[in-house]
Amino acid sequence: MKIQFAAAEFAPLVRVGGLAEACAGLVHALRHQGMDVEVVVPDYFGTPLDRETTTRLDVPSWAAPAVARSGVSPDVGKITLIDVPGITRDHPYTDANGRGWPNNPDRFFAFSAAVSALAAQRSPDVLHCNDWHTAAALGFLTESVPSVLTIHSLGYQGWTSGGWLERIPRHRELFEAQGGTNPMAGGIQLADRVVAVSPTYADEIRRVETGSGLHEPLVALRDRLMGIRNGINTSVWDPSTDVNIVKPFDAKNLGGKLICRSDLLEVVGWQDTGAPIVGVVSRLVEQKGIEMILDCVRYADTMPFRLIILGSGERQISDHARDLSVSAPDTVFFRDGFDDVLAHKIFAGADLLAMPSVFEPCGLSQMQAMEYGTIPIVNAVGGLRDTVIDADFDPSSGTGFVSESVDTAGFLDALHRAARAWNKLDRRRVIQRNGMSTDWSWQNPALRHIEVYEGIIGIT
Repeated sequence: MKIQFAAAEFAPLVRVGGLAEACAGLVHALRHQGMDVEVVVPDYFGTPLDRETTTRLDVPSWAAPAVARSGVSPDVGKITLIDVPGITRDHPYTDANGRGWPNNPDRFFAFSAAVSALAAQRSPDVLHCNDWHTAAALGFLTESVPSVLTIHSLGYQGWTSGGWLERIPRHRELFEAQGGTNPMAGGIQLADRVVAVSPTYADEIRRVETGSGLHEPLVALRDRLMGIRNGINTSVWDPSTDVNIVKPFDAKNLGGKLICRSDLLEVVGWQDTGAPIVGVVSRLVEQKGIEMILDCVRYADTMPFRLIILGSGERQISDHARDLSVSAPDTVFFRDGFDDVLAHKIFAGADLLAMPSVFEPCGLSQMQAMEYGTIPIVNAVGGLRDTVIDADFDPSSGTGFVSESVDTAGFLDALHRAARAWNKLDRRRVIQRNGMSTDWSWQNPALRHIEVYEGIIGIT
């Protein structure tokens, strides 16, 4: 089966957030199942390819020239990089100050037009689009191509001025929203199947309060909308083979985790006080609820716990984290930016992982943490609800601790319960091994996607 898989990010070639990791993990697993997958991403950086061929694409004049460079990337495999006017940037979406590029609508509408033109050339069995950056491609298709749209985050819809409607040749009325143009809205209504990245998120986006203004078309999809939980790349996230950590370990022998804990303390310059280490590896944006765990720091002496934060994002949040690390250097450590090696060390060496998301379509960090025997503390939203079982409510199967209320008080209670459980070695080991023995890989999610593909092309 030939799949054309289009996205704005794809790890490790271009990675801003979870979108890149999710796309890469799914494609790797699909290929392992024998699918012929061509990855299609914007040519942001002019990345060289092996066995490269170049094709000019037939796109509207406002999107021209559009050039597809196809070949093989050592890190990605079979890939096509598409160059359209304005797409080349040192960051896919924002400038150095975190402001979106003013021509983002032009860039990604042109990219979407090029994706549809490439589909016309390639005639794939399925065109799989991801998020708003590629959703508009379904409005540019001149021929019927079976299609899937994955919603990684409905909060980002690519909404722009109504003038763009005149440039969409097919079903442009479906892209109209409040006098503007909404790529996600049109893609949702045109795709043969829409996949949300967890079952709970698929339910949440059908509700008025959590549907980001698109609940009505999502409800109208009925069984064309489904939730398939993301996985993690277990060839990268595996404590028994991870080259980034000081000592490998597994669920049968957790001694190496204690050595990784000592190594993490050394990396951040702390002595071991015996208090549990709480890790945060996250984008620092409002969605992630980082202020909740920062607000909990005032109770760190009485609980107690210590907090290690790795991430970047909104200045107000990063400034708050930095201020706490300065005022309480023995309690809070903050590294601004992303450091892949440090991320692995945190997952391996931390005792607990804090993930207080306000909403979370799926989330990867909680699964990565459980793979490393680090106990997650989460809010009961989206994929966090689907992946973390509260150990106080299900002692035999519990994998972490869940706050049913999305606020600081609820999260503080879950943190307190987690710290209490961590201090009891026998209980800690049960929770750790439950998480580590769960299959968090992409294998089953990939098989679910193949069933979706087969369903829309009529294979039974």
